[in-house]
Amino acid sequence: MNNLVRKLDLEEYLKSYESFLSRPKDLFLEGDSKIHFNFISELEQVVFTPPKEVKNLDTQLVLLKKFGYLKLDEIFEFIKIIRYFNYLKSLKLEGILGNWFEGIMIPQPILEVAKSFLENGELKSGIYLEFDSIIESLMRVKREIAQQLNQILNHNKLAAYLVDRQMHFINEEECLLLKAGFHHVLSGQIINRSSAGFFYVLPQSIASLKSKSNELQNKKEEQLFYICKEISTLFTKNLAFLKFINKEFDRFDSYQARLNFAKSKGLEFLAPKPNGKKIILSEFKHPALKKPKSINLSFDGQILMVTGVNAGGKTMLLKSVMSAVFLSKYLIPLPINAAKSSIDSFKFIELILEDPQNSKNDISTFGGRMLQFSEILNQRDGIIGVDEIELGTDSDEAASLFKVLLENLISKNNKIIVTTHHKRLAALMAGNPKVQLLAALFDEKNQMPTFSFLDGTIGKSYAFETAVRYGIPKTLVNEARILYGEDKEKLNELIENSSRLEMKLQQEIKQTELKREELKQKIIHLKSKEETLEQSYKAKIALLERTYQEAIKTAKQASKMQNQAEIHRQMNEANKILRQVKKQEEHREKPKIQAFKVGNRVKYHQSRGVIVSIKKDSAMVQLDEGFKLRVPLGELKLSGNPPEIPQVKFNVQSPKNANVVLDLHGMRAEEALEKLDEFISNSLIVGFDEVLVYHGIGTGRLSSVVRDFLEKHPKVVEFTDAPPKSGGFGAKIVKL
Repeated sequence: MNNLVRKLDLEEYLKSYESFLSRPKDLFLEGDSKIHFNFISELEQVVFTPPKEVKNLDTQLVLLKKFGYLKLDEIFEFIKIIRYFNYLKSLKLEGILGNWFEGIMIPQPILEVAKSFLENGELKSGIYLEFDSIIESLMRVKREIAQQLNQILNHNKLAAYLVDRQMHFINEEECLLLKAGFHHVLSGQIINRSSAGFFYVLPQSIASLKSKSNELQNKKEEQLFYICKEISTLFTKNLAFLKFINKEFDRFDSYQARLNFAKSKGLEFLAPKPNGKKIILSEFKHPALKKPKSINLSFDGQILMVTGVNAGGKTMLLKSVMSAVFLSKYLIPLPINAAKSSIDSFKFIELILEDPQNSKNDISTFGGRMLQFSEILNQRDGIIGVDEIELGTDSDEAASLFKVLLENLISKNNKIIVTTHHKRLAALMAGNPKVQLLAALFDEKNQMPTFSFLDGTIGKSYAFETAVRYGIPKTLVNEARILYGEDKEKLNELIENSSRLEMKLQQEIKQTELKREELKQKIIHLKSKEETLEQSYKAKIALLERTYQEAIKTAKQASKMQNQAEIHRQMNEANKILRQVKKQEEHREKPKIQAFKVGNRVKYHQSRGVIVSIKKDSAMVQLDEGFKLRVPLGELKLSGNPPEIPQVKFNVQSPKNANVVLDLHGMRAEEALEKLDEFISNSLIVGFDEVLVYHGIGTGRLSSVVRDFLEKHPKVVEFTDAPPKSGGFGAKIVKL
């Protein structure tokens, strides 16, 4: 990882981040990055005090495992962690943070040990009485020494021998600086001599007190050893807990460091998408550049091939994209517009950047490049960056070779970014729909690169212009132009035009396929309508036929009657039947509603699906084609057939009062999900590709169910937290 960080020019940036840690640790966060991102997002809403510096305790944990004894300062490092989690628990937080902290149950014996220490790491008095007695005796001896020294300094006979009236600390002993002849008035031991020839003297009366102090100091150390032994034994019994809380502290430390680093630099978090298909960068700036130009890039293919002017920013673009992926992978905040950006999740990151030539191993530039490729050919689901891909050999041969190598890599679901000066490889790859071309632009008027890029074309290298800009005489450059010749220039133009035409043809083919599919769906829809109308027509004909025959039968029965009143009654009955038919024609009969329940497979026109919810006279149906529609129960029929394989799209009438914003505040989870489901279906019908959903923060329950629903919805491409002005963590921007 360190080598990759160096290649990406991120060393200083990550050092700045590490300064916010309470102790050094790896960038990698074990587990699901999405879960870590949720914890960081929750922590952003909390006002808390960051932890103080704590030492690494891996060695101490190993020592405890072997039943060893810790020193007092080592024990206190564990106590600092215990006390910090006690502080976090005292914040009484809700949501996932509250559940996390409350789930850490600190054993009572360890809590009692924590109460035994002062803030500076010293033991409190009143807990270890024998130790307190020794400390008190030491303090008393120190006071006696101070009194003795004061009396000696104020002795009149000694004044003539005093060089100064200060106490000197020599060889860990307190002593006086005296002139020669002092032994006439003071008995003492010479500790050392000064550069001026004076004597550092320990008075005899002080020496006996010092001896007593040393004896007490030895007793203190002995007693301290027994205390540390007792606490270490307790720690060994709770070793599993200490390992756990030490690991949890590193986890929280990683969260708070990332958060405080982001706040101090005005950075944003961009969590990788587990099922993403694109890299979208909006306003990204590489941290190593002092005055960077923002990068806005949408890389939705599998290969991004960057060509164009020398010194035009191709390598820096490569490093920027790879840096954004690296920082996102490890949840390090970065200078970007996160709301408009998206980055895939990759299993590995590989950057082939430097000249691989190695004279010690007799490896040429091209040989080294082949060795680099051989090491990654079998890797899958990663992102690979290659700078100056055709380095070290003939460009025509290299173009053919690297085309095959790149196609092999993308067959293993890798995403690749390539920079090159040679047009041959770009021309060969341009026809592949998975390849995206990007050209670094050159300002021909001012003879300067613009450090901007144009999508969908092959750029010129502007080698002659670059040579002049860096001091090569124009006369020499002009000679080179003549030698280069017009034919070569025309060939390059043909290559560029061919690539553009190839890409244009691919786009037209794609648009034609879309139109053909659209027409196919329209034909299916019209056939469905035709069948429905035909069935309705046949039903009406049959009804009229039955009614007519019934009326004729009634009239015939009336003609056989001799009773005039009975004849009139039968004729009235026939007229009544005919009037009912007329009324049915004027007011179409409502279809009979069958009994349905959630989970029934049903048929709606020519499509089939499953009922996911029922409300009054309508049902929400999950169609086999991926849509969800709310339809009247009268238009459904029970169906036990399995889902059809071919996908069918329906032209559904656009819902009235369609809106790109949905507010779920105050709703219960079930009601909110039903509203959200209907809202997304309506948005898909209308054609919205991006909508905004407000769910608020609150207890986090509504936010959680909305997030889970969006993750599972088949038509949600991605979603991110809204920017602060649009709701922040209380809202989601959903792309459909």
